[in-house]
Amino acid sequence: MNKIFTGIIQELGVVVKLQVRQDAARLTVGAEKVLAGVQLGDSIAVNGVCLTVVDFSERHFTVDIMPETLRRTNLAELKPGDIVNLEPALTLGARLGGHLVSGHIDDVGRIAARHQEGNAIILRISAPPAVMKYIIPKGSIAVDGISLTVTSLEKSAFTVSVIPHTAAQTNLGQRKVNDPVNLENDLIGKYVARLLAGQEEDEKNGDISLEMLTNYGFL
Repeated sequence: MNKIFTGIIQELGVVVKLQVRQDAARLTVGAEKVLAGVQLGDSIAVNGVCLTVVDFSERHFTVDIMPETLRRTNLAELKPGDIVNLEPALTLGARLGGHLVSGHIDDVGRIAARHQEGNAIILRISAPPAVMKYIIPKGSIAVDGISLTVTSLEKSAFTVSVIPHTAAQTNLGQRKVNDPVNLENDLIGKYVARLLAGQEEDEKNGDISLEMLTNYGFL
C-alpha cells in the first residue's frame, strides 16, 4: 500500500553513512523525533523520498535505496553530515497541513537563483519538461519533500517563496544556487491530467463519451 505524506517536515536529520553499491545503496540517518513509535517496515520520507526503515535505534534509522530511486533523486549525492528533511507517513486522523505527497519523486531540479525579498527567500528552480507540464501558478509542489506554493511560472523554471519558519525548519534555508532538489508534482493534479488524457484518447478512438452522446442527441 502506498504511503501518503503532507509535505510538512517534522525534523531535520543528519546523514551518518551512505553505502553505495553497484546496484543499490543503504542510508543511515541520525534523528530522534521521527523515531517515536517507529517499527521495522515503517515509511519515512527523506528529502521527499518515501523509504522503508530496515533498522533503527533511539538515535538513527537505516533505509535501503533501490537503483531506480538513486537514478531519479538527489540521494546518491548525499554525504556524511548533510542535513535532510524528514517526515513520517501520515497516520489516519492526522491533520493535513500541506498537500497530498506520495514520496515518489518525479525528477530532480536545480536551484537556478536565490534572493531575499523582505522576510522571505525566493528560490527559482529549473525543472525538466516532464515536471513543468503539471505545474500551475499558485499550485502546490513538493521540493525536497516540502509542500510549497508556486509563485510564478516560466517555460523551464518556477519560483517559490520560503517563509522564515520553513527556512529554519527545513534544509531549504541552506540550499545554494545549483544545488539539486527532489521534485514531486501535486498528486491530484497528475491523476486529473491522466484522466483527461485518457478521455481525449477514447474520443479519438471513437469510444462512447458524454460529449459524443450529446452531439448525437441521446442526452
